[in-house]
Amino acid sequence: MSKYSLTDEQIEQYRNEGFLVVERLFDADDLKRVDRTIRAMTDAALKGGDFSKVLELEPEPIDGQRVPRRIFSPYDQHETFRDLAHDPRLLDKIESLISPNFNLQHSKLNMKPAKVGSAVEWHQDMAYFPHTNDDLVTTLVYLDDATEENGCLQVLPRHHTHYFEHANKEGKFAGMITEDLSSFGKPVPLPAPAGSAIFMHCITPHTSLPNKSSRPRRTLIYEYRANDAFPIYYGEMTNLAEAKFRLIRGKPAKFARFGGPRPLIPNVGKYASLYELQANAKVGK
Repeated sequence: MSKYSLTDEQIEQYRNEGFLVVERLFDADDLKRVDRTIRAMTDAALKGGDFSKVLELEPEPIDGQRVPRRIFSPYDQHETFRDLAHDPRLLDKIESLISPNFNLQHSKLNMKPAKVGSAVEWHQDMAYFPHTNDDLVTTLVYLDDATEENGCLQVLPRHHTHYFEHANKEGKFAGMITEDLSSFGKPVPLPAPAGSAIFMHCITPHTSLPNKSSRPRRTLIYEYRANDAFPIYYGEMTNLAEAKFRLIRGKPAKFARFGGPRPLIPNVGKYASLYELQANAKVGK
């Protein structure tokens, strides 16, 4: 057992419910360093003209100003995010859940600014990037105190062993669950203080509401995958996603491992962010 491994009780919670919350995994100094980095990156990007490779803006201005809603691939953009992605306080817990040999599938940073932060509709992460097995862990680090008021994550427990429908009426991938979830149990909100981490199975259904409060709710996301979980090709999206692959711990796998529920293969046309796919699905594009 490594120094920062999860307990047997925590692992059982993850296996049974499809998620686990670890409060205050990162401390105030970690959060201050991340905050400084975010401010410097966004200021430089917005002043530099073409910021499309760095961040995505909220569709609606706040007090007349355009504000970021997502920073793309923070792991690749700054050493602060690489340091956190390799932090043993985090990696020892990932090892407890999937394997001593794992990679980074991708990273992103959702900003959820005050008063407007975009909603994220119900979806299952691995519906967006199918793999040969389901040993992938979505790790969300709250950079601010997260509450129901400012749009904390909500999950549907015990539904990480099967897929819901993600296609629109034309059969195209909608980026969100398109079937009625009302009969599948009550959603569980996951509020937690800044620095807390949520470890979520890649098939756990989840959502977050708009941030209508006066406080931001930024979330740093790392998707880790076992080294023997290989992507299943489904078009342009596969190659674009694999460009973000990074070896994190252990050795590369020589063979793919097959397991878990049969992977859902999304019928995706043009590459787009999850926000764009969901927005297009709502207006019938």
